Amino acid sequence: MKPSLAVDLGAGLVLPTPVLVASGCAGTGRELAGLVELRRVGGLVSRSITLDARKGSPPPRIAETPSGTVWSTGLQNPGVAVFVEDELPRLARGGCPVIVSVAGGSLEEFVRVIGALQTRPEVAAIEIHLSGRDEELHREVLGEHVDRTSEVVGAVARMSLVPVFAKIPIAASHLPELTRAAVRAGAHGLTIGGPPPALGVRANDLRPALGGVTGWMSGPALKPLTLRAVFEASRTVPEAPIVAVGGVRTAEDAVEMLLAGAAAVQVGTAVLVDPVAPVDIARGIAGYLRAKGLASTADLRGRLRVPAGSEDASR
Repeated sequence: MKPSLAVDLGAGLVLPTPVLVASGCAGTGRELAGLVELRRVGGLVSRSITLDARKGSPPPRIAETPSGTVWSTGLQNPGVAVFVEDELPRLARGGCPVIVSVAGGSLEEFVRVIGALQTRPEVAAIEIHLSGRDEELHREVLGEHVDRTSEVVGAVARMSLVPVFAKIPIAASHLPELTRAAVRAGAHGLTIGGPPPALGVRANDLRPALGGVTGWMSGPALKPLTLRAVFEASRTVPEAPIVAVGGVRTAEDAVEMLLAGAAAVQVGTAVLVDPVAPVDIARGIAGYLRAKGLASTADLRGRLRVPAGSEDASR
């Protein structure tokens, strides 16, 4: 029997495959369309959208590392009004589900962005970007704080007419508390993999590699960190579907994320190298399911065999 790659995340959100394009890597909807058949992709996550337009970080914005990239876009985007009018319809024409990443520096900004997206039929789900600065409370990372995570997620979830996924930083020091707070506040699911902060240096001219000096890290080096965070989150809130992002480059990487507790994965850096990567990874997952005699990816979710007592001993 041919295994099914369709993934039911609940609340009416069904993906054709468990492999999505991570936030920002699908561009504005123009870039990938001519390079990959988007109907064969599990879904697209938009770049993070704010209330007003943002110019973003000064160049250069990306630099290679031995196993990934250091980058900073500064959340460049045209603002929610232009996004709704121009980019969202173009992203949706690709034929796969569109998840809109929303960002903001204040509670009011998140609320107003959701208000502008509320009735748009192209939006399959919302992903809340929680790795940005909290301008209102003068905190470097909004999603590091349980109280603020609850407040923002709760406000967005109450207004949204589609499922809401809270994107939790993998480097968060209180991961179980944050995941529990997000779900209690109304998040339908979690995206585990807000990237850790990072710095690149150009030793030849004594300068930082990025124009904005510091940035974020992505790429294969993150896989063990993401696996740990997914494993921990899936055991803290087993009722919530988890989407893993960070370090997924191959079908084997994706299968490992599913075994650790994820229901789906997002691919970012790998798409910049090979735009067809999400399709190839999904095909590889299907091959793994056939080899194991499994009917669907649901048969993999959380099936990691952990020796009794070993979870407590590792803390």
